[in-house]
Amino acid sequence: MGFLLPLQCGGCRRPGWALCPGCVALLQRAPPAGVELAGLHSCRSLLVYDGPVRALVAGLKYGNHRSAVGWLGEGLATLAPPDVHVVTWAPTAPARRRQRGYDQARVLAKALAARLRLPLRATLRRSGPLLAQTGLDRAARLANPTFEPTADLSGLTVLLVDDVLTTGATLRAAGLALRRSGAARVHGLTAAATP
Repeated sequence: MGFLLPLQCGGCRRPGWALCPGCVALLQRAPPAGVELAGLHSCRSLLVYDGPVRALVAGLKYGNHRSAVGWLGEGLATLAPPDVHVVTWAPTAPARRRQRGYDQARVLAKALAARLRLPLRATLRRSGPLLAQTGLDRAARLANPTFEPTADLSGLTVLLVDDVLTTGATLRAAGLALRRSGAARVHGLTAAATP
């Protein structure tokens, strides 16, 4: 027998909404141009990481609050380039995944892959010091994330998903690893970007 959990707004936890009208009104879309990062052909974010978006992403990341994941997946799908073959994600540090019991970037990537009707594949493994990015200063963030490819992506166009773009270090490192695995093109998408 399953349990039915009440729906709560991802931004303010108001019951009955995936994302309530009040929080939707406060959302700020990220600039359409995106950012340039080594290893990626493009990198775009759906929202600015501020206001209710902070609560929404933190709820997903630290509290497994998934009520707005479908909404985020639909929004991310509008940003996806048309020529993608496979969706993947930048995996979180193994200690964080064990602590939380899930990987928030994978949750977002799965929702996006479903919207786009594309395969979702685990293609990367964290390597190196295996530190979480949260709480690190800019220099440590830029030096920290390293990834190893775990799949042959020869000739494929890959859509790489993460939750928040801060310095771009995680997406850059993941994108370069995907390129080493043979990916012809790698496009990055995040739910939010820091202002």
